[in-house]
Amino acid sequence: MRKLWLIFTQTLTVSLAILFAIKTFLPEWFGKKTTAGPDVVAVRESNASGPPSAAAVSYRDAARKALPSVVHIFTSQKIRAPRHPLADDPLFQYFFGMRPEPERRTSGLGSGVIVSSSGYVLTNFHVVNAADQIEVSLGDGSARKARIVGSDPESDLAVLQIDPGNAPLPPMSAITFGRMEDISVGDVVLAIGNPFGVGQTVTLGIVSALGRSHLGINTFENFIQTDAAINPGNSGGALIDSRGNLVGINTAIYSRSGGSLGIGFAIPVSTARSIMEEIIRTGSVTRGWIGVETQEITPKLAESFDLPDTGGVLISGVRRGSPADAGDIRPGDALLSIDGRAVKDSRDMLDTIAAQKPGSILRFKIWRERKVHDIPVRIGKRPPTRRQLN
Repeated sequence: MRKLWLIFTQTLTVSLAILFAIKTFLPEWFGKKTTAGPDVVAVRESNASGPPSAAAVSYRDAARKALPSVVHIFTSQKIRAPRHPLADDPLFQYFFGMRPEPERRTSGLGSGVIVSSSGYVLTNFHVVNAADQIEVSLGDGSARKARIVGSDPESDLAVLQIDPGNAPLPPMSAITFGRMEDISVGDVVLAIGNPFGVGQTVTLGIVSALGRSHLGINTFENFIQTDAAINPGNSGGALIDSRGNLVGINTAIYSRSGGSLGIGFAIPVSTARSIMEEIIRTGSVTRGWIGVETQEITPKLAESFDLPDTGGVLISGVRRGSPADAGDIRPGDALLSIDGRAVKDSRDMLDTIAAQKPGSILRFKIWRERKVHDIPVRIGKRPPTRRQLN
């Protein structure tokens, strides 16, 4: 009996060893596969090379829709090199003759957005400022001359029109305008332009903030902030939403190195569109103006003027002969409200007055000598800046 038990235990041990070896080295005999091996890798590669799954996210349709509308803008400007200090000396001229002033040309680049099949292009003012030659490179690779229809330096916008020349313009795809009401912080946006002149480029980001101002970039500021990469050459290009609609014109970046640090600014489409339409219609932008200089009301100033709070702005200067001067607004007055609308700060006052039609009369609530005065002021037309291009 003991001998039979010994044979049984030995046979069982050998059988278990064989079974373990087969399960380890030949798992397919049991209808299972390991979690690693050539078959699994092949399956994963096949899945990766197939069509994207429903959960995958791509913005190819948005990019494909907007890319034909974004153009490259090349500018050049003739500048005169400094004259030799002896060039006007009669003795120098006697020996060396009258030499013409040396000239050279500087070039620049940027981007623009086709807004009409008539060849109108929206871009930044600083892209075309002082340029005497402008060339636009279209999506089909052709290059055309362009002229400046009008500009608005205070919002940094300009409108160009492509010159058809002797040949008709190729079919151009005008951008589709989005609505600012549909834009919120966190929305995905794409920036399209020609950074550093490398060619048309699309970058991805989100809307980081809305209504950015007090940046010292433009006179009138109401920027969209985005972390989509914007670099030199992107200026004037399109900021689009995930459906390919224009939501802003890329304008500036915050950077200490000259490259993108993830803080870019774009002019909202609502502002860009209204200014563009006015430039196309009249050649310039008309804004209201009263001719005052202002400063913020600090707690100390409020205390010294016996103001109830720090709301409003302090009139620090009045231009002689301006609408404010004619309306008897004086330095030292505190402007509290305009037509019943409370004034928050200097930027709010500037925007409110600029939005008025010249010739209209508004009621200004003024705090003067510890009393409230209601003063009517006829709004004037804001003078054009010296940098205005027409």
